Amino acid sequence: MSGAPAETVATTLQVTYDENQHCTVVRNPLGQSLGMDSCPATGGKGEEFSPGNLVGAGLAGCVLFSMGVLALRDGLDISGACADVDVAIGEKRIGAITLTIGMPRSFSPEERLKLERASGRCPIKSSFHPDIPVDVRFDYPA
Repeated sequence: MSGAPAETVATTLQVTYDENQHCTVVRNPLGQSLGMDSCPATGGKGEEFSPGNLVGAGLAGCVLFSMGVLALRDGLDISGACADVDVAIGEKRIGAITLTIGMPRSFSPEERLKLERASGRCPIKSSFHPDIPVDVRFDYPA
């Protein structure tokens, strides 16, 4: 049917506590999985991603994807852009998140402005409470 919305496959995450502060996350119906450890401060081994790591990774991916939408539309090549993520965990919640976006090449001032504005369109970034600062910085080559 023309004009009908594309059908999507519903995916859910199932998180199972295995033992010793370790969980397994399964993405259904695809069956993809990853391990998750609590940090050593709370008895975990710290050998796999922690919940805080995954929050930071999700935010960074969303910011990069938001920039990617603009890049595709405007013909800008941001291949190789990467985000260094620092998630500061307080006693009872995330205290702050800092993303440093390493850009693979220099862009004009106008292109930089567009890309940096696009980074702010990430719905995950917009979901954090205002008391949790999310700082996004950009590092362009000289």
